[in-house]
Amino acid sequence: MRIALLGNPNTGKTTLFNRLTGLRHKTSNFPGTTQESRTAIIDLPDGSAAQLIDLPGVYSLEIDQPEAAVCRDVIAGNTAPRGEIKAEPDALLVILDATNLGRNLVFLAETARRRLPTIIAINMIDLARNRGLHIDLEILTERTGCPVVPICARTAEGLDKLTATLPQARIPSTTPAGSPAAAEQWADEITRAVSLAPPAIARERFTERLDHAFTHPILGVFAFALVMAGLFWVVFKFATIPMDLIDLVFARLANAAATALPEGILSSLIADGLITGVGATLIFLPQILLLFFLLSLLEDTGYLARATFVIDRMLKPVGLPGHAFVPLLTAHACALPAIMAARAVPDRKQRLATILVAPFMTCSARLPVYALLVTVLFRDRPLLAPLAFVGCYALGIAAALASAFFFRHTLLRSPSRLFMLELPSYKLPSLRTALMTTWDRGLVFLKNAGTVILAITIILWWLESYPISTPPPQAESLRAQAAQIEPANPEQATQIFADADRIESAHAKANSFAGKLGHFIQPVFEPLGFDWRLSIGVFTSLAAREVFVSTMAVVIAGDDDTDSDSVLNDIASAKRDDGSPLFDRPTAWSLLTFFVLAMLCLPTLAVTAKESGSWKWAALQFAWMTAVAYSGAFLAYTLASLTIGA
Repeated sequence: MRIALLGNPNTGKTTLFNRLTGLRHKTSNFPGTTQESRTAIIDLPDGSAAQLIDLPGVYSLEIDQPEAAVCRDVIAGNTAPRGEIKAEPDALLVILDATNLGRNLVFLAETARRRLPTIIAINMIDLARNRGLHIDLEILTERTGCPVVPICARTAEGLDKLTATLPQARIPSTTPAGSPAAAEQWADEITRAVSLAPPAIARERFTERLDHAFTHPILGVFAFALVMAGLFWVVFKFATIPMDLIDLVFARLANAAATALPEGILSSLIADGLITGVGATLIFLPQILLLFFLLSLLEDTGYLARATFVIDRMLKPVGLPGHAFVPLLTAHACALPAIMAARAVPDRKQRLATILVAPFMTCSARLPVYALLVTVLFRDRPLLAPLAFVGCYALGIAAALASAFFFRHTLLRSPSRLFMLELPSYKLPSLRTALMTTWDRGLVFLKNAGTVILAITIILWWLESYPISTPPPQAESLRAQAAQIEPANPEQATQIFADADRIESAHAKANSFAGKLGHFIQPVFEPLGFDWRLSIGVFTSLAAREVFVSTMAVVIAGDDDTDSDSVLNDIASAKRDDGSPLFDRPTAWSLLTFFVLAMLCLPTLAVTAKESGSWKWAALQFAWMTAVAYSGAFLAYTLASLTIGA
């Protein structure tokens, strides 16, 4: 038995699906779309089985949105999840919110016109009882002709009865006419017939006061700022523990592999390529998972819809809707899940604009670069460093909004849709739903981003490792010196051997394919104050922005231990070929501006191409962000050179 699960947003549809299926579901895309569905097989009490298809939440089947198109096609049997036969579902399971029955019955009228066997689940029945609402289920069954089951998906109340009722789905006995007005008249009549008590006035007044505060032009923004500050404090405070653990584990695995395997290509590939690549994929996973977990909790409480309403006022002048708020917020952890989250934006052109500008937001991968450059700029004024970090975030946000305004008035020009948002009821969040959502998003991230990052890491490992160069004479001389004094002074010899290794490592990097490419592209970046070593760092950062710091450590200090104070001091005090400081103030400002604005993440481009449906949008994103970053860095370098000098 194949059952399509339908409902308005915020009716608890996903919570119900998670309750019914547990972890026995798979996520897939419908052919030709980027809309996800989730399917699962559940056992019914009579010994049979049913397949549930969790379709996107929509307010109407008739509106011009990709989510509605997916629902229409599945109900009509025109499409199916990949690998499955196209056919109409055997039944529709329509979820209605007990606290907002009238609005949800309009949606039921649209599904009833499809003339498919239907079961109605009245969710959030616990909230309805608390508010003094009573729904006459017998009258509702009589008026619709379909089985009606009251449930609370959050607590699993009524789910056993629901699964037992699934085989009893019936075609609706009454179907309204096809016009929206007829559906509303039909829903109003049924609502008046089945609602036997008014809501509790005191509770309604309290929720109205909350709504007034959360959606107020001033109080709402202040509340939003507090909530977001708390959210990011939690993310950056508590995610560092598992991130440090992951970093430690993979560093030890790489060292163990390098020690256990004979020195050569295989050892370098496994230690520096595969293990390092997997570590680079997983290092930011804790931040991404924690952010999605907290966002899921906020959404389940009902607050996130109020925040979206407030942010819509701020985004509307640049041509973006309030729906773009969550993707842009998510981008502060990582642009990859943010671009995938842009599916929530209904209008295609607004969705493309959101995808194109999301990487401007300061993601966590930029922070190591910021820390290095801010330390160089304010080594004698540490109190100004936090202000520089705030400025980086502000510059990224300003660039995103300005770019959105540009795209929405040129390539992506279209009338802005009327922003329609139903404020859901306030309720306690479901921990189970938050965990399931986090699990799903984590798997999607690893599937879409992890494989790309790993492949790019291996390619860059090859570029940085080959061709193999002979050790420089200085390194050979130091090794000979260390060998002579080793019997008498082993500690000093060990230090000299380490110095020789660092010189050889820096020499090998400079003469590798990556180093030669850095020399080749250096004239392009010379107006920004970059020499060939900084140009190498920009190139290797295409794998991930944080790679810049480790690249500078190897090229300059010959050591990839970026946690070492001596290595960081070597980087900060590095000299150019003419003896001038490598990181003078104009260059540091230029480089900082470039990393705030540049598209230095090939996995992001891959996800952009996938979500937009074409590589041309990824190419446009790369070209636009590179042009903005180059212009901004040139301006910063010029102004800094004229005002503060080196």
